[in-house]
Amino acid sequence: MVINLDKNSQVKSKRRVAEHGEVFTNEKEVNAMLDLVKHETERIESTFLEPACGNGNFLAEVLKRKLSVVDSRYSKSQFEWERYAVLAVSSIYGVDILEDNAVECRERLFKIFDENYIALFNDNYKEECRRSIKYLLNKNILWGDALDFTNPVTKRPIIFSEWKPLNGTLLKRKDFMFQFLVQQSFQLSMFDENNNAQYFDKEIQDYQPIHFLKLGEDGTN
Repeated sequence: MVINLDKNSQVKSKRRVAEHGEVFTNEKEVNAMLDLVKHETERIESTFLEPACGNGNFLAEVLKRKLSVVDSRYSKSQFEWERYAVLAVSSIYGVDILEDNAVECRERLFKIFDENYIALFNDNYKEECRRSIKYLLNKNILWGDALDFTNPVTKRPIIFSEWKPLNGTLLKRKDFMFQFLVQQSFQLSMFDENNNAQYFDKEIQDYQPIHFLKLGEDGTN
C-alpha cells in the first residue's frame, strides 16, 4: 500500500520512526540542499546516489530538475527528448531499508517522468519508452540495507547497474556490487562529481549494448 505524505509531513508513523529512525526531509530543505550543488542537478547525466532514499524526496527533485533541462533543450524533437529523459533517469540511484519506500519511490519517479512525457507529446507517447523508464527504476531504486550492503531478507548483495550511452541510441550496462560504491571513509557520495563512475570499480557482469527503447523488452526484471 502506498502512503501519500503531505509535502510538509516528515513521518509516516511513530512506529516507523521508533523502529527505523524514518524521518523525511521536507521540500524546502531538499531544495535548499540541492541548490548547493545546483550545477550538478542540471547536468542530465550527472550521477546521484541516495543511500537512504525513503519515498524519494531528494530523488524526485533531482529528476524534476534534470527533466526541466531536457525539456528546455529537446522538447522540439520527441526522439531526442526520450533519449535524454532515459539518460536522466538512468543516472539516479536510491536504496531504502523499507520495501514499501523503495516501491513508492519508483512509482513517484515514474509518475514525474510520465506526466511530463504525456504533457509534451500527448497521444504520441511510446509504450516502449515508458517500459524502459520502469525497467531503469526497477534496477536503480532498490530495497536494501545501506549499512551492510544487502537485501534485509535475502541477505544477497545489493547490485547496481551503470548505464553508459554509446553511439547516440545505445546503452551499455555493467553491474557492480553496492559495497564498492562506498568510499573507505564510509562516507557515501550522493553524486559523481566528475561524471566518470569513479566508484563503479568492481564489475561483476557485463552486457551487450542495447537500444534505449528496448530495455526490459524480453520481460526480465
